[in-house]
Amino acid sequence: MDRRPAETGGSEQEPPRRHETPYERADRRWSEMLQEVRVAQTGAQILFGFLLSVAFTNRFAELGTFDKTLYVITVVLGALATGTLIAPVSYHRLLSGHRLKPQLVQAGGKLISAGVTLLAVTVGASLLLLLHVATGSGTAWAITAAVMAWFTVCWLVLPWLLVRSQSRRR
Repeated sequence: MDRRPAETGGSEQEPPRRHETPYERADRRWSEMLQEVRVAQTGAQILFGFLLSVAFTNRFAELGTFDKTLYVITVVLGALATGTLIAPVSYHRLLSGHRLKPQLVQAGGKLISAGVTLLAVTVGASLLLLLHVATGSGTAWAITAAVMAWFTVCWLVLPWLLVRSQSRRR
């Protein structure tokens, strides 16, 4: 088994870096998490802003019940994704100075995972809405399912395979 310290990584199972105290590790992981949040949060906020503007277009009044319901669900998902991805920053503001950085990192990681999941579902719902309005057919469902399957491969399956192959090498 390889006992060398990890050079990077943010998982709970990651071995500590050489000469890194638990608090130094928490500080490093927190910085890494903030970088992740910046990327996801920007996407969520842009998508949410776009969704908010849709209700004020002339075409919105022409939408059927299904499309309007899907729109409302999508907006709510966008709001939840945005709020969840911003939450770690609020946690940090409230907990700063209380020497709870390891707990903050753990809670922040869960919030980021939930936020990214909500963002993926929001993208899927947005895509379904757009394609359903554009095509009015079942093709919208098939394309959306294919895109969501691709998200699953990129965001879950490939990282899982990487971890699995790495653990076999040890």
